[in-house]
Amino acid sequence: MRAVLAAPPPTLLVIAKEPVPGRVKTRLTPPWTPEQAAALAEAALADTLHTLSAVPAGRRVVVLDGRPGDWLPPGWEVVPQDGGGLDARLADAFAHAERLAPDAPALLVGMDTPHLRADTLSAPLSAVERAGVDAWYGPATDGGFWALGLARPSAGLARHLLLGVPMSTGETGPALLERLSATGLTVRHLPPMTDVDTHQDVRLAAAEAPAGRFAACLRSLTPAPEATA
Repeated sequence: MRAVLAAPPPTLLVIAKEPVPGRVKTRLTPPWTPEQAAALAEAALADTLHTLSAVPAGRRVVVLDGRPGDWLPPGWEVVPQDGGGLDARLADAFAHAERLAPDAPALLVGMDTPHLRADTLSAPLSAVERAGVDAWYGPATDGGFWALGLARPSAGLARHLLLGVPMSTGETGPALLERLSATGLTVRHLPPMTDVDTHQDVRLAAAEAPAGRFAACLRSLTPAPEATA
């Protein structure tokens, strides 16, 4: 009898920047200080990693600009971000996944999703539900994207999909989705989510996950800016 090979568990990638005051969440200053903005960034990263630790995976990798800190949970590997623009660094993250687990699908998430739930990804990435899926795409409400996954990650495919896509604009997500479609990939759409970039985003994300570290960090900050600031 021929053996049936089990589908390899996915590689989870988080692209992140060390939460150093003045280098992260600069759009939150003002109303918050650089130190407060960095505290929110660290809490968002910690919550994101905590949630993804509960998603079944073969490897968990932080693709990091900077040095790891106390926010890094057990079971996570760290690889450095390569140089270049964000489009090139995202593509290089998939190159790391190909090197670490060449036969496994890979899904990349940003560090700004403290309200992410594990079940949002557990089912779509399960062996049963990913049959016939070539890519996963998670749109962000600001026009970007919060997740991108490839069933057969490779440096070449990632560069083809990502290089030249305008980053951090309202057209980022649609441009990426157009490339996914033009490449002929079967795409599974994940639910839209808010990326934490603005003061309003902070409050929305904290309200969706009130028990998390991010929400607790927000409650601790003083003074508390008005929601309309």
